[in-house]
Amino acid sequence: MSSTAKAFGAKASDADLELMQIERRAVTEKDVQIDILYCGVCHSDIHTVRNDWGGSQYPVIPGHEIIGKVTDVGSGVSKFKVGDLVGVGCLVDSCQTCSSCKDDLEQFCENGATFTYNSPNKYFEGLQTYGGYSTGIVVDESFVLKVPDTIDPKGAAPLLCAGITTWSPLRHWNVKKGDKVGIVGLGGLGHMGVKFANALGAHVVMITTSPSKAADAKDLGAHEVLISKDPEQMQQHMGSFDFILNTIPVGHEMDPYIALLKRDATMVLVGAVEPLKPFHGGGLIMGRKRIAGSLIGGLKETQEMLDFCGEHNIVSDIEVINMQDINKAYERVISADVKYRFVIDMASLK
Repeated sequence: MSSTAKAFGAKASDADLELMQIERRAVTEKDVQIDILYCGVCHSDIHTVRNDWGGSQYPVIPGHEIIGKVTDVGSGVSKFKVGDLVGVGCLVDSCQTCSSCKDDLEQFCENGATFTYNSPNKYFEGLQTYGGYSTGIVVDESFVLKVPDTIDPKGAAPLLCAGITTWSPLRHWNVKKGDKVGIVGLGGLGHMGVKFANALGAHVVMITTSPSKAADAKDLGAHEVLISKDPEQMQQHMGSFDFILNTIPVGHEMDPYIALLKRDATMVLVGAVEPLKPFHGGGLIMGRKRIAGSLIGGLKETQEMLDFCGEHNIVSDIEVINMQDINKAYERVISADVKYRFVIDMASLK
């Protein structure tokens, strides 16, 4: 039998989020039922609620940074037991048979990954998946993650999106001890990039337009701060970076950042899911430089990140809110008035 859960969602692109009752599927053989304790607030939640990217199906129940306790498991579940602290990120299903899935890159499933919200729901015909702004969720065990009990579960919530989004490119491009790594933009993604690059032993440079962010960047683990609006500072760092992680969430000028790369070095985009301003091909050609992109991470890599966070005591810097304050929180996210991620305490919904 399916069950009902309290949730917060939006009924239209111009509507506030409000209290709703939603249906969750019955626990099947390979399912894990989770009582949600905390859920992070991602900018993608806002984009989907407001249909900024098109394709939103209403009601939208956002939330893909989920931390909770296991309350039930199916008869075939081997990885989890009742009482375990677990996480669910941006994915809740994939085909498991394509080359991407077999390579533990479920986010690139060639038959279409099922995202935690606003994806077709194969269990309820004609409905879409509902996310973590809810009291509970049922997820296939293959898409559930073990959360180390050594880290704060509230601060762990944003690791399921902001964390893996920055961890994955740092690992894929083999950032290592002694590398000079630039992190562009100090927000929900950027602050995690600084923490991870520092823990990996890199020399971390926070690249920002805002001198006011310098002290915070250094507190988070940056060794230097480069003000990108200062031509003299940019000139001093030209051609010196082994790797740049670009977290700017909107279209922007690329040429100044390309100029910072060493020969054969890479800048990876994780923020701007939209058209970029034209850039000069010569900046890439004269130095065999690369611009690449990266999307979250697969389940195996996400578990590796969580385990790394457990070993190094890394969590996100957060502000905890009640579910009832979500509409105000959205406005604050849009005006960059949060350090650096909101997390909803689901006790406020129960």
